[in-house]
Amino acid sequence: MPKTISNFSNMKTFSVLILSLFFAFNGLKAQTNTAKPANPTLIQFSGVVLDQDSLTPIPFVSILIKGTGRGTICNFSGFFSLIVNPGDELEFHSVTHKYRSYKIADTITQKYYYAIQILTKDTFQLSEVEIYPWPSKEDFKRAFLALDLSDTDMDRADKNLQKEALTYLERNQTASASENYKYVMQAYYTKVYTTGQAPSMTLLNPVAWAQFIDAWRKGKFSNKKKK
Repeated sequence: MPKTISNFSNMKTFSVLILSLFFAFNGLKAQTNTAKPANPTLIQFSGVVLDQDSLTPIPFVSILIKGTGRGTICNFSGFFSLIVNPGDELEFHSVTHKYRSYKIADTITQKYYYAIQILTKDTFQLSEVEIYPWPSKEDFKRAFLALDLSDTDMDRADKNLQKEALTYLERNQTASASENYKYVMQAYYTKVYTTGQAPSMTLLNPVAWAQFIDAWRKGKFSNKKKK
């Protein structure tokens, strides 16, 4: 009988110890969950970057989240969109505009947020640069004094209208792109128009006559003696 009472007492002590450990573990877990911060709310932050003077979109502006390696780039229309956390600070960098930052409030609770960011043009005042057509003033003076201005406009016109010059241009100047296009299209229209019948005569075609005269001048129709 005393042995049975002793076993019962040991089991009761063991049960109390197990319950004590259980409640202590639950209390520690509750404290841990209370101290652990809740997951922050993610925000879809979108907007447009505009120029301050013209209010036109600025393309390809770099947008970085300060302190992180994340960011994005505006498209050609100046639009951007990225995921941020409440309290993040955005940095706007552009080659042609000044740096600007934007602080997102840490009290925002909505999932979507929109904003318009204005950037100011970054103007640089360059020092004056003088450009001369000659290395020095002495070279310019020498060339100016040696300049021949005896020919008048009429003299230059007579030189350009000389018979030899016009003949050279006539024999060597090729047709322009517009003339070639018109000739090819005219030949194509003639071919389509005469499909299924005898081709039309080219006696009144000025291009054909010009080709014939040019070939006759170059001696392409002369008889060659056989060896």
